[in-house]
Amino acid sequence: MADIIELNRRSVRATVDLVNTIKPADLARPTPCAGWAVRDLLAHQIVQNHGFALAASGARSDLASWQPRPPGEDHVAEYAASAQAVVAAFAADGVLDRAFFLPEIRDGGPFPAAMAIGFHFIDCVVHAWDFARALGVPPGIDDDLAAAALPLAAQVPDTPESRGSGKAFLPGVEPGGAATALDRLVALLGRSPSWTP
Repeated sequence: MADIIELNRRSVRATVDLVNTIKPADLARPTPCAGWAVRDLLAHQIVQNHGFALAASGARSDLASWQPRPPGEDHVAEYAASAQAVVAAFAADGVLDRAFFLPEIRDGGPFPAAMAIGFHFIDCVVHAWDFARALGVPPGIDDDLAAAALPLAAQVPDTPESRGSGKAFLPGVEPGGAATALDRLVALLGRSPSWTP
């Protein structure tokens, strides 16, 4: 597989580009994430970026520190800062030799660095699509990014114990005919590629 750190950096960049277009009036728009408006998705991504940045240092954290908080007045700057933090943390020397502790996932770890960065990568690719659908704009995810995320997403168990309401992903759905790699990816993780607000 291509360099997971670079793939992730590009996926984070795509989310930053989308967030840069979000106006205050857009924050209440519904997203493909059931029950989440754009502001909720922003809050989720901000805390995930900071959480993964901390995990990249080898530090442990508790679930409370991963609880999203409403974005502040300048959501664009707040998101950009979180994105910069995670990209810098993943680019640090020796990061691929570290274990990541991620309290939200399974038993909390430790996870091998490449696997943990892969989790973040999938999250960014899929949430870029979520932001784009909510805003009615292209997601800015290159085909090779979606194709790289597909085999990683295929490893996410699709069982009643791991998928459903209140969990990270819903059960997979059929992507439909002539599906792109991104369509297949979001369908694999429980989103209808044809979703509209």
